[in-house]
Amino acid sequence: MRIRRSITGFSNPTVKALRQLRDKKHRRREGRFLAEGLRLLTDARECGHVPQTLVLSDRRDPHPLLDALETAVAEGGGEIIETTPDILSKITGKDNPQAVAGVFEEFDTALGTLDRMRGDIWLVAQALRDPGNLGTMLRTADAVGAGGVILIDDCADPFSVEAVRASMGAVFTVPIGQAEWDAFLPWLRTGPGQLVAASLRDAVPYRGAGYAAPCFVLVGNESQGLPQDYEDACDLRVTMPMLGRADSLNAAVAAAVLAYEVLAAQTAG
Repeated sequence: MRIRRSITGFSNPTVKALRQLRDKKHRRREGRFLAEGLRLLTDARECGHVPQTLVLSDRRDPHPLLDALETAVAEGGGEIIETTPDILSKITGKDNPQAVAGVFEEFDTALGTLDRMRGDIWLVAQALRDPGNLGTMLRTADAVGAGGVILIDDCADPFSVEAVRASMGAVFTVPIGQAEWDAFLPWLRTGPGQLVAASLRDAVPYRGAGYAAPCFVLVGNESQGLPQDYEDACDLRVTMPMLGRADSLNAAVAAAVLAYEVLAAQTAG
């Protein structure tokens, strides 16, 4: 049954509830998150993720993919809301909002839900703080066919509006795990898995290093890098040449460079 209603007032309690999903505490309490854009929501639908609530601009242009989204939400018993672009802007926090947004149930990110044999490459981020970097890592993981992305310690929220937007839909295609280091390392050591750190300390050149599958590529915090004891626990430490004045790469860029090098090594092998 298709449940459709119109909202025209900024003070509507539904608008307030949807807007609050931009706040991490409220998002965690509700177990739901926001995503926006026809392409992103279509990627989600094609991966089997249908929004619980679909919010549409009343000035949208007709599109068959919008029709498909509405049908999927209706068949799932979800709610469809029509509202003004200004209210949609308030909900998403974007000055020029896209014509559609959706509310999804957050995914289970426990380590126990992950299958380490799902891919030969995994990306692991420790204390990554920037949601844009996190979204970029998710896109990279999707691009290299990684098994997933694992977030260690206090990382940016993968379900924030900013991270979801930066992921360009990869949040729906790439499994995500979250854990503290003291839980991740024992989990990793219970099965196959090579832990490789991007490092400047006692490291070998990243080209031609001895990568093994499944390879867990570990990058650290944007400003502080990895703690030394984390690096000490790795099976391999690799470094990339810095030929200019900069002494390090952006964390998400470093993860992408290493992921493609691992992919190339595994393909050649």
